[in-house]
Amino acid sequence: MPNTYIDTNTLPHTTAPGAGEFVEVLNNALCGAKNVVGTLRWLKKGESYDATCDAKTNQLVYLMEGDATITLEGKDHQVAKGNGIYLGPSESARIAHRGSAPLKLFQLVVPKFS
Repeated sequence: MPNTYIDTNTLPHTTAPGAGEFVEVLNNALCGAKNVVGTLRWLKKGESYDATCDAKTNQLVYLMEGDATITLEGKDHQVAKGNGIYLGPSESARIAHRGSAPLKLFQLVVPKFS
């Protein structure tokens, strides 16, 4: 497959009330990625996002900019740029904006491998 240039600045953003704004930057339609979806997500003050995996997926969420509180199994973790979380099948986490600057996340969802 040839290289595919993806200009993430020109892709249409979707707003999710209370859960920020997001855009898929890696998927089948953009570049033929059949087993993976990559998303950029922005959260502002007062916004949070619930990252959840079903029984067949894994997820990586990486903080590109800003500060957040990540809640895993009822425990809050204060995190900043460069931190991330891995979620296995059927796991979940809440990511909440913290601080003064917007929070920018990169989320990668892939299938569970046996």
